Amino acid sequence: MEILVLYYSRTGNTAQMARQIARGIDSVAGCQARLRTVPTISTVCEAIEDCIPSSGDPYATVDDLRECSGLVMGSAGRFGNMAAPLKYFLEQTTPLWLTGSLIGKPAAVFTSTGSLHGGQESTLLSMMLPLLHHGMLIVGLPYSESELLTTKTGGTPYGASHLSGSESNNPVDETEAHLCRALGKRVAELALKL
Repeated sequence: MEILVLYYSRTGNTAQMARQIARGIDSVAGCQARLRTVPTISTVCEAIEDCIPSSGDPYATVDDLRECSGLVMGSAGRFGNMAAPLKYFLEQTTPLWLTGSLIGKPAAVFTSTGSLHGGQESTLLSMMLPLLHHGMLIVGLPYSESELLTTKTGGTPYGASHLSGSESNNPVDETEAHLCRALGKRVAELALKL
């Protein structure tokens, strides 16, 4: 059973989180993570992106969403919202909405922001909206994950989060990594139950 970890990462922090989430998914017998990213977008109409990135994870296709048994989606926060490249990708998923392909699949979200009050929770909520329209089942982090009560950086009940710092150079700390792994494991376990 494959769980799609779909993300956009410009500075690498969200990609670090995606890898921790994949570890959590892979820890569940019978599940494996499928890591995918989305290309940047440009205001220049003639600009095109290669079909295959020069490094990192492959670009996502609508088929990756159709084929997955669950989804964990992440983005850097942009003024309290998901980054434009991820939103642009999601806007191409109308065929999946028309066929109901994602209805009943579990989904979760994660984010990385430059400041502690950089809109982490609103970014997570912005990513949930299209998933709800697709009929997905939103999964958060319960407070049984005790790190939610002690974290000084990222972590919310809405999903995993990371405080990257104003220069985006803070690595994902162990508390944030634990919450990422817990979120991946939770989605995978729920996908198996469903």
